[in-house]
Amino acid sequence: MLTPAQFPGALGDDYPAACAALGLRPVTRGYGLVLGQDGNGARWTVVTRDTALVALAIATWDCGMAYDLSPGDRDIVVSLPGWPLTLAVSAPGLAEPHDPPQEEGDRPPLVPPDTEQWGPAQRRLGADEIALRWHTWRSQVDDEDFAAPGEGRNPAVRRVLAEAQAYTDDPPPPGRIRSSYAEGGARSLRADGPGWSIVARTDDIAFVLLDDKPGEVLPVGRGPELPALLEALDKLAVRID
Repeated sequence: MLTPAQFPGALGDDYPAACAALGLRPVTRGYGLVLGQDGNGARWTVVTRDTALVALAIATWDCGMAYDLSPGDRDIVVSLPGWPLTLAVSAPGLAEPHDPPQEEGDRPPLVPPDTEQWGPAQRRLGADEIALRWHTWRSQVDDEDFAAPGEGRNPAVRRVLAEAQAYTDDPPPPGRIRSSYAEGGARSLRADGPGWSIVARTDDIAFVLLDDKPGEVLPVGRGPELPALLEALDKLAVRID
């Protein structure tokens, strides 16, 4: 899905940035992205206006059932060479996935982020992974591991929290803050900014990832500040459900 509420984190910090990475106009209804192969096995990303079709296919596949995802020609916006994400599957009966031949003036193929490097895309992918496997990451942190709030907190973390707090006075572009369902009536929050990502639960802690701290995941205890910040961000967030 490529909508204000759901988009591949590898593409950008917010919905307009993700659209810009694919050369698309950030329309409110969003797009669906179909990553497939042509008859020669070449990789193509088909952009469709039919977001309902793509959402239904994803929900059906998540339930372990088959679904034939075939966007109608009238709904296709553009077909882009390559894939922006890494896939571990390929279409049966076709050649191994490869980029289509390029002619002069063609757009370079989309490529997934290099996982051997660290930068904004990798930072966002890391945040995606924490959000997806929250309980696994949370179980690795003891409350005693947190720095004390206030002066004892990591300066980089203080800067991130201050920039996130600034969103309450100057709301960011759509998708920069997203909120989804979490157990026990809480919300799962995701916020991004220049050089940072936050993953949090409104009833629990937060994790911070930074461009300038490769591979590090910094836990943030609730203390006196975090609960109010998370509540304020949730009010600004685009809600996924």
